[in-house]
Amino acid sequence: MSVFLYQLGRACVHHRWRTIGAWLITSIVLIGLNQAVGGELTNGFVVPDFDSQHAYDLLGDRFPAEGGINAQVVVEAPTGSLLSDPVQRKVIEGISAELRTIEGVERVVPPIPGQTISPSGTIGLFRVVYNPDLMPSLSMLEDLEEAGHNAVGTGGALRIEFGGDLYNSVDQPETGVGEILGLVSAVFVLLLAFGSIVAMGLPIGLALFGLALGIGGIIGLVAIAMNVPEWTPNMASMIGLGVGIDYALFIVTRFREGLADGLTVEDAAGRANATAGLSVIFAGGTVVIAILGLATAGLPFMTAAAVAVSIVVALMVIASITILPALLGWAGHRVNPKKMRTNQEIRPSSGPGGWQRWGDHVAKHAWPYMLSTLVLLLALTAPVLDLKLGFPDQGNAPEERTSRQAYDLLTDGFGPGFSGPLLVALDTATVSDQELKVLATTLRNDPGVAFVQPPERSPVGEAAIILIFPTTAPQDPETVALLNRIRGPIFSSVLSNQGRAHVGGATASFADVSERVQNRLPIFIAGVIGLSFILLMLVFRSILVPIKAAVLNLLSIGAAYGVLVMVFQWGWGLGLIGLQESVPIVSFIPMFMFAVLFGLSMDYEVFLLSRVKEEYLLSGDNSQSVIFGISNTARVITSAALIMISVFLGFVTNPDPILKMMGLGLATAIFVDATIVRVVLVPASMKLMGDANWWFPKWLEWLPRVDIEGEAALPPRELQSVSQSTD
Repeated sequence: MSVFLYQLGRACVHHRWRTIGAWLITSIVLIGLNQAVGGELTNGFVVPDFDSQHAYDLLGDRFPAEGGINAQVVVEAPTGSLLSDPVQRKVIEGISAELRTIEGVERVVPPIPGQTISPSGTIGLFRVVYNPDLMPSLSMLEDLEEAGHNAVGTGGALRIEFGGDLYNSVDQPETGVGEILGLVSAVFVLLLAFGSIVAMGLPIGLALFGLALGIGGIIGLVAIAMNVPEWTPNMASMIGLGVGIDYALFIVTRFREGLADGLTVEDAAGRANATAGLSVIFAGGTVVIAILGLATAGLPFMTAAAVAVSIVVALMVIASITILPALLGWAGHRVNPKKMRTNQEIRPSSGPGGWQRWGDHVAKHAWPYMLSTLVLLLALTAPVLDLKLGFPDQGNAPEERTSRQAYDLLTDGFGPGFSGPLLVALDTATVSDQELKVLATTLRNDPGVAFVQPPERSPVGEAAIILIFPTTAPQDPETVALLNRIRGPIFSSVLSNQGRAHVGGATASFADVSERVQNRLPIFIAGVIGLSFILLMLVFRSILVPIKAAVLNLLSIGAAYGVLVMVFQWGWGLGLIGLQESVPIVSFIPMFMFAVLFGLSMDYEVFLLSRVKEEYLLSGDNSQSVIFGISNTARVITSAALIMISVFLGFVTNPDPILKMMGLGLATAIFVDATIVRVVLVPASMKLMGDANWWFPKWLEWLPRVDIEGEAALPPRELQSVSQSTD
């Protein structure tokens, strides 16, 4: 493989314009195809085997007027008047008529006294139900608001706000600021690391190019076959920018080392491709495999997002080993500052510099450093014991948004449960009228229920619905307990064995997703850890090294989870990230984070340990090998980590809590991994384990060898002339 990459890198340098041209043509074709036939991104939440999905399917087939997504329109009478006043009743009738004219609306239920008009008589709730064949879209949201405001009139005294399930699915804030902030930070880090505008521009340009192709072409083409969530481009931007810049950084660094050794530009690019490029393939491949492992959750929307994001990562890897060598051939010695374009001055000092002194210091105090950092990481991980998975509701939205205003009005008028009703769907072919009445009565008597609307049959009598408003908010554990009671003891005590009843609604759907993730997460983590053990065992021919890596990866990711709990659940420092109140950890965030961080931590692990193993094979001295590895990789790892952290923290500025969680969690884990783990715990633990680090049982020698560096298989080096080195 290393020989192939070496030849590929040289060929891309030699045919640099053809390589760049081929990429540009491919990009134009793929983006053009996306514009012509690409699928639309969706906010669908279809999970075929969930009880909540069975409720939607039943209503879609037998009660279409109640089978689609719901929206809420909330009105409040002006001070000193009631909704029952003649003037306000006329406005409400006008709103109902206007809402019914919206394309795709199946049913509008106006405020009903004693049911959906508050006891104070000042707040009322419209239920707007869409055709079940429609997927939530921004245009539906815009049409709803336009119709409501038109009916009220520009000078109307009646206050009107909009919310409900439609806003949970569609109401996403604009993005772009986070990406820009991350890029600006990455530019500064690269300038400090390389001291060259050209060297800085190559990783940035490559990442932007790959991201434009991935988001502008690939994701839309994936959406032809799969329902790709609308938030996927944000995730792809976050991860794609980080890995794209990082992978290019490693290759450019190795290219500069080749020039410093006096190699020709073509040979330096080829060897950078064969060594750092091979590490990039290994690291990128593990990221792709780990992200695709999200399919084990059995959630179609997560599977589609995983496929799309993994393709973007794979695209970054391919671009790094093809287009980047071509760009390096064009840049040549310009990747170094002018004052460093001579053989004597290119290479940074490899003497006893700061990182070497640090490695020696950690080795001499291995026990104190290992114990203290383990205590710190365990303390950061401890809050995971209080981890609660769920979904933010509109009560977590910024106060200026209409969905938050609607939520607050309903909470003031009826209680927090009115913003997240549960919908019981029943097959009336198997449920008798008597059972329907008893069920409604039983639900009304439950202490967790604030109000139950009378059962309503479909026009042809094949299905019925019962709308339940809990006493607690959608994300409250008591609401989930109520949901479980309805599906369990209440259904079993009232309905016969043939009774077909399901509970749907956004609150039920979110609870189902959270339960699925909680059940599958341990299996997923075990699979990822097992994969990391096998890969690292093959690479380093060691048993203890992969075990140590698995434990340390768990600690760094656990620390990130703990920080998420402290910030988003406990509310520590919420104001610093632009939130007013605590929110639950979005159910799929821990699984998504683990997949991404596993691959990224493998990147740093391989980069560091390959240098340690290389020196150990030469010297046989474990302690000096660890110091050598730290002194030769810490600067690059730190620069790469700073870039990742900058990119991820940029997304914390996004108003969307989901992106805030992903950004903060990934940034925290990378910071912990690249500082506490890589430059403290790894050298300390390897020092203490001594030669046992490299113990490998003879009965496993039959396993294939994976050579990450691959330098030994390459042809003799090509040295440049003095005139070439000063171009």
